[in-house]
Amino acid sequence: MIGTLLNIATVLLGGSLGLFLGGRLPERLKGTLTAGMGLFTAAIGVQMFLKTQNPLIVLGSLILGALLGEWWKIEDGLGNLGTILERRFLRGEGKGSSRFVRGFLTASLLFCVGPMTILGSIQDGLTGDYSTLAIKSVLDGFTALAFASTLGVGVLFSAVVILVYQGGIGLLAAQLNQIVSPAMMNEMTAAGGVMLLGLAISSMLEIKQIRVGNFLPALAFAPLIVWILNSLK
Repeated sequence: MIGTLLNIATVLLGGSLGLFLGGRLPERLKGTLTAGMGLFTAAIGVQMFLKTQNPLIVLGSLILGALLGEWWKIEDGLGNLGTILERRFLRGEGKGSSRFVRGFLTASLLFCVGPMTILGSIQDGLTGDYSTLAIKSVLDGFTALAFASTLGVGVLFSAVVILVYQGGIGLLAAQLNQIVSPAMMNEMTAAGGVMLLGLAISSMLEIKQIRVGNFLPALAFAPLIVWILNSLK
């Protein structure tokens, strides 16, 4: 839960600064900071990948994960979820719905719908490694700063959703700790590292658009492949 609590703290801090500063931060500074975090995220992704003991397992899990993710259209589903919720709760905007609601909903969706949330929460719950959530926390802090400067105090209350959703994933993952071996965790971490690298390239550095969400099933395939290989031995 340390990663989730850190995430909540940065959102509250960033949101509070956003309320205080308003729109005074230049876009050029925000872009440079985001690029720096993108480079750092890419480096962490490479470091995580180097934990693999068999790169072919990582490759296999990514291929199987991509096939299943594209079939299920996970990336599209995550995007559609945000659209559906926004239409559901903001359909009356302009006719009395508050800026508070818009800020709360927009921030909650952005902070909780994405591969880094799921990957980081699983890592935190299984091993206590909150490095991925730490990266996410910094990014969310700057995002909360920018959003709160325009959408108001509702952004800060998205911390409640982070606690319930992200913390819930971490607690569920912790229950699997007894059946996930170190070898399984290493390969799952390596697969997650490749996904972090993809996030950096796609969302932060904006080099090439990658549907990273469709690789999420690889987090389940990696330990499964390890278990199958060990059973065959």
